[in-house]
Order: sequence, then structure tokens, then C-alpha cells
Amino acid sequence: MNVLLIYPQFPETFWSFTHALKFIHKKAAYPPLGLLTVGAMLPKDWSVRLIDLNVTRLTDKDLKWADWAFISAMVVQRASALRVISTCKQAGVKTVAGGPLFTSEYQDFDQVDHLVLNEAEVTLPGFLEDLAAGRPKRIYQSSRFADIKQTPAPAWELVNMKHYAAMSVQFSRGCPFNCEFCNVTALFGHRPRIKDADQIIRELDSLYDLGWRGRVFFVDDNFIGNKRYLKSQLLPALIEWRKGKRGIPFNTEASLNLADDAQLMKMMVEAGFDTVFVGIETPDEEGLAECNKRQNTNRDLVQSIRIIQRSGLEVQGGFIVGFDSDKPSIFQRQIDFIQKSGIVTAMVGLLQAPVGTRLYERLKREGRLLGNMSGDTDGTTNIIPRMDPNLLAEGYRYIMRYIYSPRNYYKRVRVFLKEYQGAKAKIPLDFNRFLALIHSSIRLGIIGRERFQYWKTLLWTLIRRPRLLDYAITFAIYGYHFRRVAYRRSN
Repeated sequence: MNVLLIYPQFPETFWSFTHALKFIHKKAAYPPLGLLTVGAMLPKDWSVRLIDLNVTRLTDKDLKWADWAFISAMVVQRASALRVISTCKQAGVKTVAGGPLFTSEYQDFDQVDHLVLNEAEVTLPGFLEDLAAGRPKRIYQSSRFADIKQTPAPAWELVNMKHYAAMSVQFSRGCPFNCEFCNVTALFGHRPRIKDADQIIRELDSLYDLGWRGRVFFVDDNFIGNKRYLKSQLLPALIEWRKGKRGIPFNTEASLNLADDAQLMKMMVEAGFDTVFVGIETPDEEGLAECNKRQNTNRDLVQSIRIIQRSGLEVQGGFIVGFDSDKPSIFQRQIDFIQKSGIVTAMVGLLQAPVGTRLYERLKREGRLLGNMSGDTDGTTNIIPRMDPNLLAEGYRYIMRYIYSPRNYYKRVRVFLKEYQGAKAKIPLDFNRFLALIHSSIRLGIIGRERFQYWKTLLWTLIRRPRLLDYAITFAIYGYHFRRVAYRRSN
């Protein structure tokens, strides 16, 4: 059996880092972890190839070779996924689809031959068994959650690592919180399910043995969902593993209550974590209560962010406008908060309602849905808002133009660099960092419209925080990407 694992293309988004990747000659940020895990679950006598459309093309030669195409995608990849399915159908290649997009919207994909939904550890074995018996069903679903202690390590041998800026591993699934707009609990449940520390070490060993020395992203939706196990098992194992393995930084996603646990932050930094993405959403208490973001209420949000950043963890933030409780003042409040907090990577989007969430069901009852969401922070929404739609759209564009203008963006970079207490050891100038320095100096420092702010910030960093120069250059490159995306969406 010849099988293609096909990962659809991402559109140009904030998280695609399309324009930033060009500075270091990479094609994509991360490989498709879910598909690589599925690849490890397929029969060993099958011939399997990965086609990641973010780094390569799907050719006629590929399609002539293949008997089956396994496709996985997120909602933001919907358009590319539809093209892939149509191409496979025209070529006579049977398709199997799974992952978040298809699990949420499977009714919309009539052209797919077989849908293997929910968690593949639960539903894929049944499909493979029926396929071997010559009687596969069209849809495989389950409400049962997988024991990810039994999940195999990803099939990294299918990946050409030189195309990617970072690799990914997964420690846990699920989140103990229940934010109204979030589909994590709908897909993966409230109780965080975890892998053993030994599993994670084996996965990291496999990456290291293949020559990987770059960043590794723990893709958990809330890495700190099980603090006790982190402190007693995983983080001590990571601290031990990193001894003698310089240059392997980690990043992840966590809830803001991380700021309440100094020991946990200290251990994460010692284990190699330097960045966490946190869902801030809004500085408005009424908006936080509306969406049930209780972990962010009744606290000084800016101070919590500063505590995390002073511990040595850069905070990347997610922000939302368009809550029912939002007033016209929310746009300036979001801007003021983002600038004051020093969150350089601030992802701002309009509120959207994913299928399966409590928000989706509430708005469906209220007759306020406009089809499916885009899955992107692109200024669109599938919600009929309480606020005047034109005012909401213009307010969103105002935020984007403001926070990513060179002057305001670089000012925020300097706020972060003042607060951040990480990177105490000098970072070696490897090849990627050398490329980033040379390309940014030319593209941003000579011909870029932000050249004054670029050199001002680099000079400030050299004088005030010289050990953070690598961060200043990285942020300058990220800013170029964010600005390209933000300006396109705000015009």
C-alpha cells in the first residue's frame, strides 16, 4: 500500500511567519505533528511519504504513485484542504481525512471517501482493521478520549528537517478551564491527559539523534494543566536531559495563572523554556466574565505578565475584540494594555465561534451565526456582533495599524527588553542567527521604512541589554512579518 500523508497549505497568517522565515531560508515554522503521529500508527509494511504543501508541491508523479491520501488540517487550512481533496479525486486517489477541521465540519466534505474523526489513537485502528477486511465504513467517530501514554513517537524520518524553523512535541491534551469561545475542551476534554516523562525524553532523543539542535515547541493547549506532574516528573527530567545539550530552547502555551507559581516558572526556565503563549483576551473584567476566562479575572493583568517575563519567560499574547460587553472604548484600552505590558507578539482577532463550543451553541440559539469561522485573526467573524459591525471592523483595523506601526512596535520591544530577565548566558552566533543579522541589517536597516527604529533599538540594546541582542534582531524580523500581515488586513 502506497500512502501520501498530505498537509494542506496555510494562508498568510500571523502564525505562518511567512515573511520572517525568508530571513533564515526556512519554508515553514513547524512540521505537521498530527500527521507524523498518524504515520507512526500505520502498518509497517506500507510505503508512506509526507507531502507538506507548506514546503513542497503535490505533483502528478506523487498521485500516480499513491493508492491512498491521508489528509489532516486545521480550520484555517480549509481552502487548501478542499483543493487537495478535489485534486486527489480527479487523480483517482482515495482520501482519508481527520484532524480538527474535519472533526468539526465533517458534514461539509462529501468528496472525502473516509472520515477518521476525533483522536486517531481511538478511531484509526478500527478503520485500518476494516480496510484490511475489505469493508471500511465512511465515518469513524468516538466520544472516548485516548490514553496518550500509548501514543507512538512521530515518524520524524518522513521529514526533511532543513525546511523547518522548529520541531514540535506534545506532552498533554485537554485543559482544566472552560472558556466559552474555546474548542479545546470540546475536542480534548477538561482533564489534562499526559505522557510519561520517559516518553517525552525518548521523543526529544529521537530529534537530537537526527541532528536537530533548534527550537522545540510543546504544542499543549495548556502546558501547566497538571502542575504536580510537571514539578515532580517532567521538568526534572528535562533539566537533566538538557545537560550538555546547549541550543535547544523550548516554548509552549500556558494559562496566566502561571504567574502565581514562582517555583514552576523557575523550573521551566531551568528546563529550557524561554517563551509562553498566553490567552489574555481582554483587559475588560466584564468581557473576561462573559467568556468565562476566570483564570484572568480579579488580578492585575499587567503585573502578572511582568512577573512571568521577569522570571525569564517571554509572554506572547492572544487578544480578542467583539465580546457582547465591549464598548467603543475597548479598542484604545487594548492598545494601551498591549503597549504597557511589553507583549511584543500580540495576536489580535475578532471573536469567532468554533463549532462545538458553548459560544457557538449560545449564538445558534440567538440566531447570530454567520456560517463557519475562518480560524484566523484576519478581521473576519462568523458572529453577528452586538456592536455596530462597521464600528467593530474599523476599531479592529485601528488596533492593528497602531500596534504594528514601526514606532509603536519597536517601543514595545524596548519595554520588553527592559523587563525580561532571561538569556543570562551569551547566545552563540550560529548560522541561522548570522543569516538573520545580515538579512535584517539589509532589508530592515537599509531599505526598510522602519530603518530608524531598527537601528535605534539595536543600538539601545547593545548599550543597555547587550546579551539580549539576539532577541532584538528576532523581534525586528517578526515585526516585519506582522506588519506585512497587519497592514494588508487593515486596508
